[in-house]
Amino acid sequence: MNRAVLNRAVFLDRDGTINEEVHLLHEPAALRLLPGAGKAIAVLNKSGFKVLVVSNQPVVARGLCTEKEVRAINDRLRKLVAGEGGKIDGFYYCPHSTLAEVEAYRLDCDCRKPKPGMLKQAAKAHDLDLRASYLVGDMARDILAGKEATGHAGLDCQAEARADFECADLPAAVAWIVGREGK
Repeated sequence: MNRAVLNRAVFLDRDGTINEEVHLLHEPAALRLLPGAGKAIAVLNKSGFKVLVVSNQPVVARGLCTEKEVRAINDRLRKLVAGEGGKIDGFYYCPHSTLAEVEAYRLDCDCRKPKPGMLKQAAKAHDLDLRASYLVGDMARDILAGKEATGHAGLDCQAEARADFECADLPAAVAWIVGREGK
């Protein structure tokens, strides 16, 4: 790519980062935003970042819901965030698992975090500079996916699951990102 400036993004894990953690969330009505999440996303939007959700969705592999139902949950999330002034630019999810009960989803893929497939797919689709982007999540697999996508995982694609910055919630993470960028 020969463009001088690529887009930057903040990748967000979904469950436990933007919305309340619900074990095996598989119904849109069960989704609830975490306090301040929608407004924090609005701050990212105003700061010039694309906001992309990257989420493992084992509920599909387990047969608890379909990909269409995952998209309905994501649509509800998009609407709740919009209600607080924020905009999510895209959703990427992995429905696979090597232990899947639904045979069609039983595979070792490149998109399941901690692998970086979803981030790389989003980078290509949105013309992103991954090294100028951020990932906010609540699990070690989120951190590892971000490090591997940006090349910080080393030649063997292994990295210590240590975040560059730890904070209590999404609003605090956004304040750190925006402050770091001088916005």
